[in-house]
Amino acid sequence: MSLFIQVVFRILTFALNAFTLRYVSKEVIGIVNVRLTLLYTTIVFLAREAFRKACLSHSAQQSWRHTIHLTWLAVPLGICWSLVLGWIWLNILEVPDPAVIPHYGPGVLAFGFSAVIELIAEPFWVLAQAHLFVRLKVIAESLAVIVRCSVTVILVLIWPHWGLLIFSFAQVLYTSLLSLCYILYFAKFVGSQEAEKKSFPLHSMMEFSPRYSLSQDFLDWKQAWLAWSFFKQSFLKQILTEGERYVMTFLNVLSFGDQGVYDIVNNLGSLVARFIFLPLEESFYVYFSKVMERGKNVKSQRKEEMSAASEVLESLLKLVTLIGLVILAFGYAYSHLALDIYGGSLLSAGSGPVLLRVYCLYVLLLAINGVTECFTFASMSKEEVDRFNYIMLGLSLSFLCLSYYMTTWLGSVGFILANCFNMGLRIAHSLHYIWKYYRGSPYRPLSELTPSPAVICALAVSAAVTGYSEVTLCCDMGWPSRLVHVLVGALCLSVTLAAIVLSEEKLTHFIRSHFLSKKPKKKV
Repeated sequence: MSLFIQVVFRILTFALNAFTLRYVSKEVIGIVNVRLTLLYTTIVFLAREAFRKACLSHSAQQSWRHTIHLTWLAVPLGICWSLVLGWIWLNILEVPDPAVIPHYGPGVLAFGFSAVIELIAEPFWVLAQAHLFVRLKVIAESLAVIVRCSVTVILVLIWPHWGLLIFSFAQVLYTSLLSLCYILYFAKFVGSQEAEKKSFPLHSMMEFSPRYSLSQDFLDWKQAWLAWSFFKQSFLKQILTEGERYVMTFLNVLSFGDQGVYDIVNNLGSLVARFIFLPLEESFYVYFSKVMERGKNVKSQRKEEMSAASEVLESLLKLVTLIGLVILAFGYAYSHLALDIYGGSLLSAGSGPVLLRVYCLYVLLLAINGVTECFTFASMSKEEVDRFNYIMLGLSLSFLCLSYYMTTWLGSVGFILANCFNMGLRIAHSLHYIWKYYRGSPYRPLSELTPSPAVICALAVSAAVTGYSEVTLCCDMGWPSRLVHVLVGALCLSVTLAAIVLSEEKLTHFIRSHFLSKKPKKKV
């Protein structure tokens, strides 16, 4: 049920965002989605991430009174970060021309204030996570996002000249509603019969507030020091997580308009990764973790389990590779049309189609890397994981440097190509690990990854036919021609899928047994 709610709300959000794009400039989108959103995410991440990790560790053994006290520290820390970072955003970073993008100052203040509002709900969020209130989290976040998008659409239609003020008001409303959902839920839940049945540790809303006592320490200092350890790590993690946005924001490698287009294309292109590849990676990581003993070589493990893991890895790698190749083959001819439908001329008139076409290559690399790393992380020993973390750190830092130089040279496309290069290195490392892992055994999961000749021919012909169709039919000849272009793509896709089904028998059996069978599976 929670998954269904998430999907419905995401579709609604996607539609509302597409509608909004037709009424605002790409410069405003760049300021909101990159500059101001980076301010907001940096404040909340640095203020709460360490406390969240510390408070959710060993929750059965801790004092909830001390935990609540620790989570409340996120609020004053968030205020401090909002003041410091707000000053940097207003006085050090490049300020947009008020004639082109007015109300930048109020926007910075609003996004900083919204971060503090969200931090007020931190004690309630931690209690909800620790006691697995999954539906509360899904409904609260989804409802807040829908309200933010709806309010943005309404205000953009009525007062489009307000610009950043619209997004600022919607952001404050979003965090206020999100915090209010958590507070109101616990106001009704605490002290109820349901809370008693679940053995909830708090019995009144007053217990959520900080209380000083002479007989007890205000904090669990062991937990506080743990939070401090996580806090030192959070700086680097935030820089690596939001590396692209920091490069855009602090180094001025792209204009605000180009930043907006890149951010939209990035979010649009990553939909496949979020909805298809990520669930596959998560479920099969669990599978590999169960059938293999971490840190042991192939010869030290059970033969039947190793045989099954090898076959699953081979089929899964081929599956995601074929999905990525299909996206790459058809993405070139349909990127312009997809962006025009989603965002109109704002996205389709400039560099957007080129970005999305290159992003299709990145999606292929994302697919392969996700599966190879899910296997390596499931089989690596703790020492190997630690060594890999250092490799990841080096790759991430090199990515930041490479993205700066490639963006200076190639513009927005440089970010995606830098990502491709970084992902290629990670894939090479994982493939080398898998090869070493199975070396000396009869299993060869990497030996049959190349698609069959029939599939390669189908993909090549489809790419050529749809490319010619785009040139002759799309996208300035009206909707009838666009519809014919879509029908050509549907026909080519059908031929490609038929070639896969008929020539990849082993893969077809894998899909039927793991995804289409109604019988309960023992292996996965």
